[in-house]
Amino acid sequence: MANRAGSAVTSTEVIPAGHAALTAKEELGENSPDLSAGLAALSLAALGVVFGDIGTSPVYTFRECFNPEHGLPLDAEHVLGVLSMIFWALIIVVTIKYVLLIMRADNQGEGGILALLALALERARGERSR
Repeated sequence: MANRAGSAVTSTEVIPAGHAALTAKEELGENSPDLSAGLAALSLAALGVVFGDIGTSPVYTFRECFNPEHGLPLDAEHVLGVLSMIFWALIIVVTIKYVLLIMRADNQGEGGILALLALALERARGERSR
């Protein structure tokens, strides 16, 4: 287990209530930036990362789906079902992200992902100045 004073916390550790990772904002003072301001953007990006990993690593995905601990038998029906689930999850997530978010971004007549990025940066700068 890592030193609690200032070292990193691994993903399998339980973070105690007084850990530096939980009290960092308090130590920075009142003038610190809001740490939750970018949570929505990070969550959206995380969807792309998670589903991107599934798209680039189907072997690992199938291995985990058919892990004996889950009790799913390895037969043609279940393989096609898992493959279909992965395919449709990717299609639906990408389509919803594109149609509901990127297509609605309008930066003075421009559209697309770069317009969305420009609008996000503009809004972030505006919130910092308040």
